[in-house]
Amino acid sequence: MKIGDKIRGEITGIKPYGAFVQLANGLIGLIHISEIKTGYIDNIYRVLSVGEEVLVQVVDYDEYSQKASLSLRTLEEEKHHYQHRHRFSNSRLHIGFKPLADNLPVWIEENLEYLKQDQHKDKQI
Repeated sequence: MKIGDKIRGEITGIKPYGAFVQLANGLIGLIHISEIKTGYIDNIYRVLSVGEEVLVQVVDYDEYSQKASLSLRTLEEEKHHYQHRHRFSNSRLHIGFKPLADNLPVWIEENLEYLKQDQHKDKQI
């Protein structure tokens, strides 16, 4: 068994801090309460039950004691693939700062003209 392996098992016991799992390979592992799901769990007994079949991922394995730390949360997060989004640009559409850069010289010229006209008005008053 190595870190990252996905193994089926059966929950054999539940404590307030986590759930014990009898793995298909004969070893016993623990799913800590923080590794059950993303977010806060107020009552572990409402989320898991003894005898429940689960697919878990090995987070850590101690070869000496042959105990495994397991996770359901990492498998849950694998299912949710979030598309990477750019905040100010999108390379596919070629937008972002480019329109600003293209229009900047025109805007500068317009504002310079405005300031010149504004200064003429101040002199006339």
